[in-house]
Amino acid sequence: MPAYNAEQWIADTLRSALAQIWKAKEIIVVNDGSTDRTEQIARQFEPQGVRVVTQVNAGAAAARNMAFSLCRGDYIQWLDADDLLAPDKIARQVEVLPGLQDKRVLLSGGFAQFKYRYHRAKFVPGPLWRDLSPLDWLLCKLGQDTYMQTATWLVSRELTQAAGPWNNTLLGDDDGEYFCRVLLASSGVRFVPSARVYYRQAGAASLGYVGSSNRKLDAHWRSMQLHINYLRSLEDSDRVRSTCVTYLQNYIIYFYPQRDDIVTQMKQLASQLGKQLHRPHLSWKYSWARSLFGWRVAKRLQLILPRVRGLIVRSWEKMLFRLECALSQNRIAVPFGIDPNLSGIPDKNGRYEKLSSKS
Repeated sequence: MPAYNAEQWIADTLRSALAQIWKAKEIIVVNDGSTDRTEQIARQFEPQGVRVVTQVNAGAAAARNMAFSLCRGDYIQWLDADDLLAPDKIARQVEVLPGLQDKRVLLSGGFAQFKYRYHRAKFVPGPLWRDLSPLDWLLCKLGQDTYMQTATWLVSRELTQAAGPWNNTLLGDDDGEYFCRVLLASSGVRFVPSARVYYRQAGAASLGYVGSSNRKLDAHWRSMQLHINYLRSLEDSDRVRSTCVTYLQNYIIYFYPQRDDIVTQMKQLASQLGKQLHRPHLSWKYSWARSLFGWRVAKRLQLILPRVRGLIVRSWEKMLFRLECALSQNRIAVPFGIDPNLSGIPDKNGRYEKLSSKS
């Protein structure tokens, strides 16, 4: 688990890891130079077997590489510091291992998004929620603009070593690029529907949020180029080239019009693939702004308005979450043994106390 300034969520995430019914596990937290109480909170779980190490801030990818260098497990479960695992997530995936032909099979599972009330999260199957070959998985991901959340995977040590380390030069989509390499080294994906993950929507605070940052735009374009190269290394056919152009067309809106240099590179790559890219399409919600004020203003609104809407929705969810807690004298019964108030660690009698502010 990489952790950076995760004091608000890390206690519940660790509880979900400790609550795994699969007992043969080790939990390693790499505190990536946090400036809040992340390390202090994580260390309160050390008596329960959690190992906490701290490094100078170097990014999530570097923290994951550090964690892997310290672990001894036969299978690797990556987990961000604000997400949750269902108690039987790992056990359900381990159950299918005896029927697999080799340790290069990559295990995945379903995930549901939530903001605060994870017990209300809905699991809606997506295009990747099935057994797939590496080629078909990447075709689906790039062609249908979909993904699998990082914590859904369970990866053998053999496969992890074959894929190589996380790329710590990518500021965004490092997980997407990493699991492309895992897929290339794998013999296929086995989907386990009963293995469930709860994925917290962090909005603009998310590592995956690109926005208008030039550094993140550069990193995202680099990741896209790698995605295309990985897919074409498996098969360089008409359907693959067509899928790659669809991928470019879907993401050109990220860079247009403020990064003409990247847009030009995208068009050149599409031409090499035998097709042309078109100017991105804005939905009706922003096309009126383009007509009145131009592309840059419309693009700015496209970035700002969803963030404002997301902030309102998150505030509403937070209020409902606290209301539910207040209305329940014994607190909400949840499947992980997690404190829904996110306020402390249960004592031996199951009572919750505030986390200490002392070091």
